Amino acid sequence: MSLKGRLRFDSLAGRLIAGAAIWTLLALVAGGLILSNAFRASVQRDFDDYLRSNMDSLVAAADHDPNGVINVESRYMGEAYERAYSGDYWQIEPVGTGKREISHSLLDHHIVFTDYVKPGKDRLIWGHAAGPDKQHLRVLARRIEYPVTATSKPDDNRAYLFFVASDMNELDARVSEFNDTLIWSFVVLGAGLIIAVFIQVRVGLQPLRRVTRALHRIRDGSARRLEGHFPSEIEPLAAELNGLIEHSAEVVGRARSYVSNLAHFLKTPLTVLASEAEAQPGPLADSVTKQVGTMRRQVDHYLARARAAGALDVLGNRTPVSTVLEDLARVLRRIHQDRGIAIEVSCPTALAFRGERQDLEEMAGNLIDNACKWAKSQVRVTGTTTGSNLILAIEDDGPGLTPAQREQVGERGERLDESVPGTGLGLAIVRDIAKLYGGALELGASELGGLSARLVLRAIS
Repeated sequence: MSLKGRLRFDSLAGRLIAGAAIWTLLALVAGGLILSNAFRASVQRDFDDYLRSNMDSLVAAADHDPNGVINVESRYMGEAYERAYSGDYWQIEPVGTGKREISHSLLDHHIVFTDYVKPGKDRLIWGHAAGPDKQHLRVLARRIEYPVTATSKPDDNRAYLFFVASDMNELDARVSEFNDTLIWSFVVLGAGLIIAVFIQVRVGLQPLRRVTRALHRIRDGSARRLEGHFPSEIEPLAAELNGLIEHSAEVVGRARSYVSNLAHFLKTPLTVLASEAEAQPGPLADSVTKQVGTMRRQVDHYLARARAAGALDVLGNRTPVSTVLEDLARVLRRIHQDRGIAIEVSCPTALAFRGERQDLEEMAGNLIDNACKWAKSQVRVTGTTTGSNLILAIEDDGPGLTPAQREQVGERGERLDESVPGTGLGLAIVRDIAKLYGGALELGASELGGLSARLVLRAIS
């Protein structure tokens, strides 16, 4: 199974790989979102801790004199607050009216924080504000109250809003960089996981492909049963298939035995009747002899059909064609040696018939014998393949047949010339057995001048 065109959703491998890929994708997306959010939260906490530290520094650096003036010692705040648009800013403004103090980094800008800080509260307020140079600022605000004089009452205290802010672009850049790294890492991880699943499915389904190849060998006749060691999950299947194959062969064998026994039981009394008729010549004896001959032919015919029908149910039947043809040619040359018939056989040695040897011998033997009976001096037997079919062509240089005679000669027991020995069942038997194997018998004119009989059967390449 290659990746090209084989990962169909109607296949087990396709479903397993597709399911694993979908779940892997969902898991990676969910994991990526969790990690990204966790990283952003961690960076956000560090960022907020930085602002808290700066707020503490600003409160410590701020000095409030009795006249209500706020002075900030810049040296306590760090160099970033001295550099224009550095991204770090502070701002102190009185609640109500008064002068606003800002860091040098703000220049002529100021922080506009819209969250309302309630009077009398000393707490931290988080928010955002637009900074200079299109910066997006995260702002921490705190309300601080100072006494106006040493004898001031709490209601006379002066309140100030302290702001520290930092540019969030750096935070966003760190998160974006992390997300990019995370995405590429998960893409590589996902691809690796899918490849691993593909390999695992391929390896996991390998025993099933071995079973398929073994069954193909059995069907082609190169093996009789499933051989080899299979995983414990597949072993019961292999055992059941072997049992089924053996049971099928046993059933067919018993059926053939019954048919052969029946034929034997029928032929024995027929032989007795024929012998008795020959011993007592006369019209009645002639009639009995004729009917006994007819019964014998019918028994032979249906015995051949039953044997061929049984062979169809047996897996693993494989018959080398060239061996059968050579053996038949050798026997028929001796039978017709007084007439000097030359039998020429041409067939590839690798050509095989998907069926029983006895059935192929029955069909080819009838056709070659029939050709020898009518031939003047030459019979040609050729075995070829066309697609998945086996073609046996038997030709002779005899008188041949007209189209009408070719139709007539296929009838069971029909003989065109009673002077030639035979029962008239040969071609009918051949045609019936060929049909049982899904084949056909075709009669035509031969290049040698006589009859051409083409037997079309299933082949094993």
